[in-house]
Amino acid sequence: MKKVIYLLPMGLFFLCTTARAQRANIDSLELVAQISQDQLKLGKLQNMVDERTSNKKAAAVDAQKSASDNVTAAERLNADPNNKKLASDASSKAGDAKSDAGKSRKESRRLDDLNKDIADLKGKIAIAQAKLTVYTPTQPLLPIPLPMPQVDTTKHQ
Repeated sequence: MKKVIYLLPMGLFFLCTTARAQRANIDSLELVAQISQDQLKLGKLQNMVDERTSNKKAAAVDAQKSASDNVTAAERLNADPNNKKLASDASSKAGDAKSDAGKSRKESRRLDDLNKDIADLKGKIAIAQAKLTVYTPTQPLLPIPLPMPQVDTTKHQ
């Protein structure tokens, strides 16, 4: 009977320890899965950077061209202010310039948001990897054996 009193708490202790170890294993596997998903998403986002950069550059070129066309149309209208055709053309060019400038700002904002998402995801991955180090045992540093100096035992005469 006395043995049962001593063995029962020991058995419960080992049972709880095993359950805790299994939970830690599940947690670490979940972290690994989350890191893998985040790294995949990060790769997809990084692949989009070149496309968004070229879109931004193209939109900026279009906005500059539209602004230049608007200036030219305004100068022609300034030379003949009573010409309705020139006034309509200048108005159309001004609308185009305004629209293209808005598109350029939108593309710039999209690229900035993409870069922010990439930075946020890199931070999230770094945090998850730091949490994962809790579950992985670290290798102890092994002392590097230093070479013993050789003593010169030869006698010189």
